[in-house]
Amino acid sequence: MQVLWICPKCGRGFANRNQSHSCSNVQLKDHFVGREPQVVQTFHRLLAAATKSGPVTVLPEKTRIAFQVRMSFAAFTLKRRWIDGHVVLARKLDSSRFTRFEYFSPGNQLHAFRLLEPAEVDDEVEAWLAEAYLVGEQKHLSPARRSARQR
Repeated sequence: MQVLWICPKCGRGFANRNQSHSCSNVQLKDHFVGREPQVVQTFHRLLAAATKSGPVTVLPEKTRIAFQVRMSFAAFTLKRRWIDGHVVLARKLDSSRFTRFEYFSPGNQLHAFRLLEPAEVDDEVEAWLAEAYLVGEQKHLSPARRSARQR
C-alpha cells in the first residue's frame, strides 16, 4: 500500500495527493474544555474501541476529532453533555441508534449517531468502529480502485 501524502503546511497525512482540507493547529485537549466528565470518558472509550482494530491517528480539527488510518473512518463532535459522531461504512447498516445517513458512494456511507455516556460504547458501537476501520484502511476498495485514488 502506498504511503500517505503529507501536507507540507500542517503535516497531516492523506490517502489522496493534494487532498482539499483546512490546516489546523487545534490540540486534542482543546476539545475537552467545558465538557462534562462523561463526555470525555465516552470519547476515550470510543478511541479504545477503535484501536482494537489497529493503530489510529487522532486528528483534532476545529469542529471535530477524526479517527484515521489511510482515510478518516469516524469523527466526533464533543458537546457539553453528549457526543455527536459518525462512522463511514462501505454499506448501509440499519440500526435504530443511527440518527442520519449520508450516501457519498457505494463504498462510503456515513452513519451518524449520538452518545450520552460511556456505557453506550457497547458491542454494537465497537462493531461499527471495527467495520469502519476497514474503510479507513481502504480495504473495501479493489486494488485497481485503491491505486487509481492514490495518484
